[in-house]
Amino acid sequence: MSTIPPARLEWLGEQVRLWQGDGTIDARQAETILGRYAASTRRLPLVRLLTAVGGLFVGVGVIWLVAANIESLSPTVRVAAVAVVWLAALVGAEVLADRNAAPPLVGAVRLLAALLIGALVFQAAQTLQVPAYEPLLLACWAVAALVHAYAVEALLPLLVAVSTGTVYVLWASLETAWSGLAFVVSLGGYGLAALAVAALHARWLPTFATAWREVGALLVLVAVTVGAFPPVVAEDWEPGTGTWVLLAAAGLLGATGLVRGTALDRAELGVGAATLAGAAGLVLWEAGADGTADLSGADVTHAVLGITLCAGAAIALAVDGTLRPSGRLTVLATAALVVVTTLQAFTVFAPVLEGAWLFLVLGVVLVGTGLAVDRGRRRLAEAL
Repeated sequence: MSTIPPARLEWLGEQVRLWQGDGTIDARQAETILGRYAASTRRLPLVRLLTAVGGLFVGVGVIWLVAANIESLSPTVRVAAVAVVWLAALVGAEVLADRNAAPPLVGAVRLLAALLIGALVFQAAQTLQVPAYEPLLLACWAVAALVHAYAVEALLPLLVAVSTGTVYVLWASLETAWSGLAFVVSLGGYGLAALAVAALHARWLPTFATAWREVGALLVLVAVTVGAFPPVVAEDWEPGTGTWVLLAAAGLLGATGLVRGTALDRAELGVGAATLAGAAGLVLWEAGADGTADLSGADVTHAVLGITLCAGAAIALAVDGTLRPSGRLTVLATAALVVVTTLQAFTVFAPVLEGAWLFLVLGVVLVGTGLAVDRGRRRLAEAL
């Protein structure tokens, strides 16, 4: 017997009654269908949120406590203390899972273990005289959390791994000097790799596929939003070995995803790659970067192309969210449209329009964009 949310079970019961009333199925078939499902007893989202935040605070508290008393402890005691707490959280979470404890509690303890492995990595590095401000330590933390996530098939450690991996990619790319192109290429390449990983997980771990897809879409949208922002320029950036490795991995994963993924997966990868290439091109163009009040034709063209590229990526994401279906992708696409329109309006067109007119035009554009996207999404959903 499978468990489904009570609201979905109620909807299924209504549909079964309609099928029975139409003569499509008889009473015995209706009983058989409904007998396959039971209402789940999942905790409220607020409970899950509170336990997750509680686990996060406990993890930060343990790290802080060790850092505050680090001078009074020997290196061996420091590593041993953090390792014991980490092992207790790691094993305790699985013991709770085996005993069918509340999922929010299990998730909070798993989150704590994923955070503590980071504390263990940094403490061990300090004991070995490795500099604390070394991006490689974040990479080790991300890999350890990733192994934990796949070993127990848990989402919260996966989110820790992806988050620390994102920080590592940006830190390693921007360590020598700031460059808008480095930010866009690194973050967008990481997002494209995440989309490819999602395509490879579609039949293996659907839950992980959803997480990778949403993370990849978010990173690509952030990359294109930054790339379309006129003040962001390429500077004198020379890609390092890590950047080339990231791009090579993204290309290899993307090619594998194109072969192994579905048609929708291939469309996601194609849109992501095109969006990333367009964002890099806008950064290299550097039109409108001086921020002067006198806008040239190139400045306006750059702004229009930036808005078009970002809006196209957001609309494609909204369509993807409708086809999946995934409400979070649709919300993410809508938020991206609002952010991009606001940024472009205030940074490019503010010198042309006065304050009141700027807000008036911006409001009309936002309302029109929102209505157009929602209407298109509804029509697509009805067609499907």
